[in-house]
Amino acid sequence: MWLNQLQTRLARIYYRLSNQSHWRGKFNNPATSLLQIPGPAGSMAARMYTTGASGNLPLVLYFHGGGWTIGDLDTHHPFCQVLNEQAGVTVLALDYRLAPEHPWPAAQDDCLAAAEWVTDHLAELGPNNGSLVIAGDSAGGNLTACSALDLSTAARQALCGIAALYPAVDHPERVWPSYSEQARSGPLTTKLMLWFWKNYLGDTPPADAMAARPLQSNRLGELPPVFSIPADRDPLRDEGQAFAEAVANPGVSVQHRHVPEAAHGFACSEGPTKDFHTFITDFREWLVSVGGKSG
Repeated sequence: MWLNQLQTRLARIYYRLSNQSHWRGKFNNPATSLLQIPGPAGSMAARMYTTGASGNLPLVLYFHGGGWTIGDLDTHHPFCQVLNEQAGVTVLALDYRLAPEHPWPAAQDDCLAAAEWVTDHLAELGPNNGSLVIAGDSAGGNLTACSALDLSTAARQALCGIAALYPAVDHPERVWPSYSEQARSGPLTTKLMLWFWKNYLGDTPPADAMAARPLQSNRLGELPPVFSIPADRDPLRDEGQAFAEAVANPGVSVQHRHVPEAAHGFACSEGPTKDFHTFITDFREWLVSVGGKSG
């Protein structure tokens, strides 16, 4: 156990420093608001970005990536700030509980509670038009899909879309070719993803955690419009593509762009690259199409 604790601590430090290095000098670091949101295990911190929000788009509730283990509000602070300014939306980023200290379903429960709370308080939060988009990258994309599937009927009325950036939507016990083809082609390796899943599920066998595997859900047709961007050099490539196809089959509107040559984390962890700007342009256009209206 002590070895895993040490690995987790070092991985968190590395991930934070790596993201800071890629974004250094490339964002404005504006003033933000820190909120406390009620959760199933006590209050949860959330950071709100409003500087660039116009009020005529949905509020974006953002779940950070990092394998349910190493991400936090700080690792995704530059990304959320640039997303706010360049997409023109209020972003509310959630600090959910992390594994292995808090294994599944802790993070999933936190994110669902936050989504329910936000839909009840949209009028009190930063500029928005009364609707909500839930978004997240990697493990956050997993939590995005899971939250959308489990929302109450009342909360669904405010949800106009979800955005899943290179999401983890199924357990690797279901063999995907990209787990071998892209095992070491980017910062997320197959070995690292297996470690993340082990941390997240803890003692729960994958077969008993189907609620954490949204690709296996038989209710994908209940999802709102979906924005999907799998990365090419990514062990999660194939499940991300399969998720977009599975959601589209029941007739859900899906905007899906496969990003050739991009590595896992390109949108959030590499700074404002060409692929990042392509993502921002696509995302804002999608936001307008699914939820843009006069504020």
